[in-house]
Amino acid sequence: MLTLHTKIAASERIDGELVLAYDQREKCRQRARLVSGEEIALFTVRGTVLRDGDLLTGEGGFVARVRAAAEPVYTVRAVDARGLLRCAFHLGNRHSQVQVGAGFLRIRPDPVLRDMLAGLGATVEDETAPFEPESGAYAGAHAHSHPLAPVPLRQRIHRPGEA
Repeated sequence: MLTLHTKIAASERIDGELVLAYDQREKCRQRARLVSGEEIALFTVRGTVLRDGDLLTGEGGFVARVRAAAEPVYTVRAVDARGLLRCAFHLGNRHSQVQVGAGFLRIRPDPVLRDMLAGLGATVEDETAPFEPESGAYAGAHAHSHPLAPVPLRQRIHRPGEA
């Protein structure tokens, strides 16, 4: 089985494509299949998030391009920039992963968030699209920036009434 383990900045050739949903692009150890059907083992440094277009290499110099898979998402739109900004604020206040686009926000499906956004006057559409959320305030921080404590990549938000 082919093993991919190192991100590279550029390559003169691409030997295969690896299409992964966002959840898979957050995992550091997994088995997956290239578009060609070949099974691979993926080993990345803990905390690595693969982005659409990233290049990975491994044994024998094989190079694979990562592609973001289309997956179920909510696409959020508002009547104006202020309305969309309000939606972004409230999603951030709930520590939700959000993709910011030109005139839209994109989130993972969550009926509670859908109701909240509708209450803010936004339109929320069910779509199937690649999900590329913002990387967060501490991802790729500058060398002079040192958070005092590790920031969890993802944490469960408990809502009132949940066990």
